[in-house]
Amino acid sequence: MQKRLIIYIILLLCIPVKAFNQEVTPGLQSNRLLKGNSDRSAKGLAADPVELPFFDDFTGGSVLPSPLLWTDNFAFINNTYSDRQITIGIATLDALNETGKLYETAVSEGFEADHLTSQPVNLMYPASDNIWLSFWYEAGGLGDVPEPSDSLTLQFFAPDEAAWHSVWRSDDPVQSGFKPVIIRIDDPRYLKNGFQFRFVNWASLSDFEENSMIGNCDHWNIDYVLLDRNRHEADTALADVAFRKPLRSILKTHEAMPWKQFRQVYLQEMGAFIPVSYRNNDIITRNVTRNFEIRDMYTNAISHSFTAGATNIEPYASVDYNASLIYTYNTSNVDSALFRITCHLLTDDFDPKPNDTIKYNQVFSNYFAFDDGTAESGYGVNGEGSRNAMVAYRFKSYMEDTIRAISICFNDSYLNSNVRAFDMMVWDDNNGLPGNVIYSFVNVIVEPGDDINGFHTYILPDGVPVDDVFYVGWKQKTENFLNAGFDVNTPHQGRQFYWRNGIWYLSQKQGSLMIRPIVGKPVKTTSSEDEIPADPKKHRMWPNPAVDFINLECEDILPGPATYVSISDLFGRELIREPYSERIDIRELKPGIFNVVVLSGKKRVAWFRLVITK
Repeated sequence: MQKRLIIYIILLLCIPVKAFNQEVTPGLQSNRLLKGNSDRSAKGLAADPVELPFFDDFTGGSVLPSPLLWTDNFAFINNTYSDRQITIGIATLDALNETGKLYETAVSEGFEADHLTSQPVNLMYPASDNIWLSFWYEAGGLGDVPEPSDSLTLQFFAPDEAAWHSVWRSDDPVQSGFKPVIIRIDDPRYLKNGFQFRFVNWASLSDFEENSMIGNCDHWNIDYVLLDRNRHEADTALADVAFRKPLRSILKTHEAMPWKQFRQVYLQEMGAFIPVSYRNNDIITRNVTRNFEIRDMYTNAISHSFTAGATNIEPYASVDYNASLIYTYNTSNVDSALFRITCHLLTDDFDPKPNDTIKYNQVFSNYFAFDDGTAESGYGVNGEGSRNAMVAYRFKSYMEDTIRAISICFNDSYLNSNVRAFDMMVWDDNNGLPGNVIYSFVNVIVEPGDDINGFHTYILPDGVPVDDVFYVGWKQKTENFLNAGFDVNTPHQGRQFYWRNGIWYLSQKQGSLMIRPIVGKPVKTTSSEDEIPADPKKHRMWPNPAVDFINLECEDILPGPATYVSISDLFGRELIREPYSERIDIRELKPGIFNVVVLSGKKRVAWFRLVITK
């Protein structure tokens, strides 16, 4: 009997994994934050060389490298692909090009992917000046860990030879966290005016049988690049105290929620502290003062401010600090609210200042969200036997309310293989698991969103009453998984479930499925004449967030009496309607979240979600 059991177990272990449906989190096929940047894809060489010191810690508001320091836009500047950086802002090299698309040369055998190339630098100095280049790097981070055959390579450009030479290669693709590197530059062929250096990512696609799973891979994160004179081989410390991570929601359980719902439970939902993380990158003990402010963006008034006082921080120490908060969000607005949290470190005068301040916009609109609006990977259930598999995410309504729509971020997929039908589902609760189906909307088609974070809103023809715990999700109709956005920076454990073979399982993936139920008043629907055109990539709006003006760029649209711009709030109230132009004055609008629609006659040409701050 024991021998038979052993044989049975061995047979089970030999069955291919793909025979069972399973959770899968592949890389992204495209980066929505980089879409539309093709017109800025080739910055080229600056007119004058950069003088020493050359320094960049990638702190700033752009997703692109600074044109003052870098010649290309292949690297993605972000705060989402790592949680171990030494300062806020990192440059991520991956398998997506400068427009956010997978490289056409991407193959599993290996290919040359992202570059990060410096502007020409004046290195007309003698070798005795001790010129060193240092940087910090991380393999994988919260993205895909490179394979042993992949590499991050550093190359130097010799101006007189007009040739690049490899001088360093990563040797530890499975390392944990950031690691410093410092390299001396004393070879005469590099000590020239016009010297350059660049990082090169050599990547390889993972092999997937399912096209919708092909995506981004082999991430390398770079932080704190410094090229300067009078240095030495141990000079990797930085005279800098800086924030390490971006701010997150200070609600206890949500990233965003309806304002009316929050007001029902503000005593239990409002966080008791503001969590921040900062680091002393110096070799000596430093003193910092921590200040905090919460501003009502609708009134542009400070709602609450305080200081957490001064404190010493030891060399190389990272501090995760919870600033005690005795405050709850409050405003006179009835339907929605927007607050900006600002945290500021007072540091020594010689400290770089941009990385001493972090901000976060706390949104109260008409939807629940556990994600931060940015996908780092995809999510789905895949494999043989996964036909009719279901995915559900748990929410709670703190009052009697009605689901009017469900927004889902579906990722772009290779050859549009993700575009297929599914059933939208709503369940009640059964002792902590999805229970009875209380609503289903069958044969819905996957539609990648047309706004910056990729959400598409599916209007429910009939509102679904909810009270207390409910679940929203989908039922897939084939064994090919639906590639939905997955946010790895908001690990709300215990809320995501998937169903197979009649059993609900708790998800084992760390992160939040990007799905948001919209509740409250009916969401304005559009007629067939208002449908969004097939290629929304032709339309742009910037800046966003905006203060006084927005710029619009819609291809094939000419100003005329039948073409106009409509701006409305989230409840469908039109606030601005004027003839289409490339620049729209929004100074009369209060801070908040708005819909911007470009119409030609009765046809909706383009749609954008706009955030206004003052």
